Amino acid sequence: MVDGAGPGGDEDGRPGRLSRERVLAAALELVDRDGLPALTMRRLGAELGVEAMSLYRYAPGKTALLDGVVEALFLELEDRLAEAEPAAVAASPAWRTELHRIARITYEVCLDHPQVTPLIFTRFTEVPLARRAPAVLRDHERVLDVLWEAGAGETRSAPVLRAFTAWVLGYVSVELRAMVDNPREPDPAFRLGLYRLPSEELPRLRATAPALAERGGPEGLAAGLDALLDRFVERGL
Repeated sequence: MVDGAGPGGDEDGRPGRLSRERVLAAALELVDRDGLPALTMRRLGAELGVEAMSLYRYAPGKTALLDGVVEALFLELEDRLAEAEPAAVAASPAWRTELHRIARITYEVCLDHPQVTPLIFTRFTEVPLARRAPAVLRDHERVLDVLWEAGAGETRSAPVLRAFTAWVLGYVSVELRAMVDNPREPDPAFRLGLYRLPSEELPRLRATAPALAERGGPEGLAAGLDALLDRFVERGL
């Protein structure tokens, strides 16, 4: 943005030229800052300094806008993958190193957008494959390219893609799950609200909750991915 410009305007305060990329980027920023309930055409138009009706050219409704926010996240993923160095996985073949790289950067992007990431799960369950945004489809294609280059082919690559997607997105969902009951409480037990869990019925969950509240980080992501890929290699990836 040019210094002195408003959120949707040029330096002199007039609205700037709209584009789909700019609208989606603004929607992503709005959800990041204020949460998903804040995303409306009226609010987004105000952010961009335009009338809400002018946005329907780029997103013809709330559902399209939600899909656009997911698209913006995957476009950012593409950009980061283009800039990032290959993952450093010792003694691994190139295909495995690349899957680690894709998984790690997907994890980083999702954690940078915790308000948006849950939309991936809901939109994937509601939007058929062929109707997903090009950036989302390219993400699927990217993983399949790696697997095909490794010799998996169309039949053997399908279960690996499913498992890879399930592990990465599942791991992210666990990392982002709500755990803190009272953010202002310094005592860990009261912070997590462990007193709400009956010790007689849930002794193991109460004991494990503090450890569950800690994120596994990229190390846990990589360890699980290795275990998953090892099983497929054993079966002849």
